[in-house]
Amino acid sequence: MRIAVIGSGAVGCFYGARLARCGHDVRFLMRRDLAAVRQRGLSIRSPQGGFHLQAAAFGDPAEIGPVDLVLCALKATALDAAEGLIRPCVGPATRILVMINGFNIEERFAGWFGRDRIFGGLAFVCINRGEPGVVNHIDYGRVMFGHLLDNLPLAREVAGLFAEAGIETIIAPSLRQARWEKLMWNIPFSTVAVSAGGVTTREIMNDENLRRLAVRLIVETGTAGNADGCRIDVDGMVRKMTDDTGSMGPYRPSMLIDYQTKQPLEVEAILGEPVRRARELNVPVPTIETQYALVSFLDRLNRGEIRI
Repeated sequence: MRIAVIGSGAVGCFYGARLARCGHDVRFLMRRDLAAVRQRGLSIRSPQGGFHLQAAAFGDPAEIGPVDLVLCALKATALDAAEGLIRPCVGPATRILVMINGFNIEERFAGWFGRDRIFGGLAFVCINRGEPGVVNHIDYGRVMFGHLLDNLPLAREVAGLFAEAGIETIIAPSLRQARWEKLMWNIPFSTVAVSAGGVTTREIMNDENLRRLAVRLIVETGTAGNADGCRIDVDGMVRKMTDDTGSMGPYRPSMLIDYQTKQPLEVEAILGEPVRRARELNVPVPTIETQYALVSFLDRLNRGEIRI
């Protein structure tokens, strides 16, 4: 297949490179790493086996042209630019796989391109960018796939591409529930890493008060999801999220990396949208609302939008 990766950060490069190594014609839209990848190629460093790829890197989506599949892994902070970047790559039968953190993400894409062609891909992976042209894969890598209209046969087709590339895949019967369940990790661990002063998952899990805070956030998120029509086993998810995170060691979530490098944080997608949806449902989420206020303020302060 011809595949365009729009948003060639750590996630886009990692999964795009795996698909390219499997034989697909993968074309990466790049900005920061464009010159380095054109000169030296793309390197994936991983305890599961690293590899090097002479990747096809482009600076303009018009140079990529129409493809069979768009893998969009932009930051949620770049959503306003997504339509313009993707549009040149969309033909009559193009499918769009959205691999972006947050809530109500696929609905934005459906407004631009129609609901039938929109898929969600939720990556459960410990990963970050190294020097230009290098991605550091630390652990995990499974992806949960869903179709915006919950068309399971279509979701299986897209998931099959990743499975053939050696990636663990899961099919989500409900994409909305999958989004809420992913938030049950992102809300507690990505945001507390910032609001607690810039700490890793190890500090959150090892500190009794931070761990309790994380559990409260997991429970509130799952409760809101169930009010939104999901059937989440909240207690089971608490055990899973804390067990998985406890095994990660000192992992820095991408939100923490963005905070430390003074990049805009995905506050609205990860906290703002769930808070607004909970209010619509009349579900109290006081701990999430507190995190939303704290992280939003810290983000603006960190980037100089607020002066003290």
